[in-house]
Formats: sequence, C-alpha cells, structure tokens
Amino acid sequence: MINTEVEKLKIASSIENIALVEQLVDKVCEKYNVNEDSYGTILVAVTEAVNNAINIGNNGNPNKQIKIECIPNDKNLLFSVTDEGIGFDYDSLPDPTDPINMDTPQGTSVFLMKQLADKVEFNHQGKEVLLTFNLN
Repeated sequence: MINTEVEKLKIASSIENIALVEQLVDKVCEKYNVNEDSYGTILVAVTEAVNNAINIGNNGNPNKQIKIECIPNDKNLLFSVTDEGIGFDYDSLPDPTDPINMDTPQGTSVFLMKQLADKVEFNHQGKEVLLTFNLN
C-alpha cells in the first residue's frame, strides 16, 4: 500500500516560483520511486500547467495565487493546478499541429499536457487542470 499523503504548495503568480514547483515534483517522484523517463514527463507537464496558470490564468499578477496539489493513490499520481483567473473554454482551443495555427501559441500547452499525462481534465471553467500519471 502506498502512502497517500497529499502534497500541497501555494505560490504567487511569479515565474521565479516555478523552481518551487520543480522541488515539489522532485520530492513526490522520489517518494514514489518514479522512474527517470516518467519523472521528466511529469516535470514538463506540471510545470507547463503552472506556467499557464501564472501567465494566462492569473495574467502574471503576483498578487494572485496558484495552488498545486499532488494526490497519490496505489495506481496514479494526480496533480491539481488551480489559478484565480476567469477560466477559459478548453473545448474550443485551436489545434496547434494544424499548419494554419503555427503562428499562434494558443493551445500548445494544453496539447503538450495531453501528450504527456495519461489523463487531463479541466474543472471550474478551466481554472483547474488535473493531470493524472499512471505509476505502473
């Protein structure tokens, strides 16, 4: 049975705080013996979600907070990233792989998260992203 203690971090919307998120991912991955390949995948996806929360969700406003939680269970690591922004319509993002959208970065981060995580969900009108990574 895996220790299912929730790891939590709350940061101000400042790009410098990405280092704190990296430390959280390091701690969680070490605690749950995540292999090196999966570690890299988790690190990129979670930092991408936090970067989006900082720059898009909270518009880079350092007075707004981002909450990051890792909720483990026997099979998965679930990372929740929540910002204080107004949310977004995650169902109508342009396809960043379509050549017509190559000049716009919109949708690129969500596409990347969906490629890296085993499951991606949005809640609260897009103010929260849930990234699930299988441990097996």
